[in-house]
Amino acid sequence: MELELEQASAENITPFGELLASGRGRTVTQTRFYDDAVELMEKPAFMSDADTCLSLARVRPRPLEVIWMERHFKHTQVFLPLNALPWCAVLAPPTTGDLPDLAQARAFCFAGDCGLLIHVGTWHEFPFALDAPTDMVVVLRNETNRNLDVVSDGEAVGEDLEKRNIVKRFGMRLAIRRSAGV
Repeated sequence: MELELEQASAENITPFGELLASGRGRTVTQTRFYDDAVELMEKPAFMSDADTCLSLARVRPRPLEVIWMERHFKHTQVFLPLNALPWCAVLAPPTTGDLPDLAQARAFCFAGDCGLLIHVGTWHEFPFALDAPTDMVVVLRNETNRNLDVVSDGEAVGEDLEKRNIVKRFGMRLAIRRSAGV
């Protein structure tokens, strides 16, 4: 099954999460300090608890095929690029069952100057580097990392995680197709 890679925008990301970038639809206010040299953007709807961690990941280019999709129940996950390189993410809306609805999956290209906050329950594959290794800040729960260490029959499941093998479950892969300019 092929997914056309589309440029991420504040509007088309809304069903899955929020675009994190300046000048992309966020309200900006001035602080009363620093002689207005600091502008404050509207806060994203980040949700987690004291068990949250910030980690760094280097994402190397790999085939643009989705093998895994996962979701989290207790936090909004955040991906923030560090080296201004484009990257992409495959997202599918939350479902009531234990598998994503692949017919609703979409692939988004992000400019290297913006990140992504994923709504609780949104299915996603770990981001793809498009042209070169991409360094990212990843904000998630420590519990999720612990859940990833408990693998049963090739999948990881815990109180904050369902990581499903799409190839095994559906007998196919999602392929991302890049078009001109994306």
